Amino acid sequence: MHWNVKHITLQEHLVLEVTFVDGMTGRVRFSPSHLTGVFEPLKNLEFFNQVFVEDGIVTWPNAADLAPDAMYDAIKKDGQWILN
Repeated sequence: MHWNVKHITLQEHLVLEVTFVDGMTGRVRFSPSHLTGVFEPLKNLEFFNQVFVEDGIVTWPNAADLAPDAMYDAIKKDGQWILN
């Protein structure tokens, strides 16, 4: 699918740059208020930096992941996806 993530680059804590298989790129930013539940461990920089792409999905070792289709749509519209 065109919204599958091909590559991620860590920009800073809570900010990623993603590249999709169709070549589109953009940023994903986490607001601290979004870091609850499964995303709470991302508060820790060391854990956040363990991000990887698995089957086109941005994922962390605790199985927290980001919906690639929603990410794609937000980045296509605004150049970034802010998770509040």
